[in-house]
Amino acid sequence: MQIPLQSVEVFTTNVEDNNEAAALAALLLQRYPSSKVSFDLDDCDRILRVQGKAHPKDVVQFMNDCGYECKVLE
Repeated sequence: MQIPLQSVEVFTTNVEDNNEAAALAALLLQRYPSSKVSFDLDDCDRILRVQGKAHPKDVVQFMNDCGYECKVLE
């Protein structure tokens, strides 16, 4: 049996607060329950990492809908 590959997508955001990051991570996990979601707010790009089957455009749109800037890190 072959295990499906999961991608790791990395995004830059403008999330500044740990409480906001925790709330956003919880919402993302509701939307993508089989994924792993984490923020690194100590990084200058305020990194969001999503490991799983979430489509990058969907994550960007979700974050934008929540009022945050979010771009795929190049």
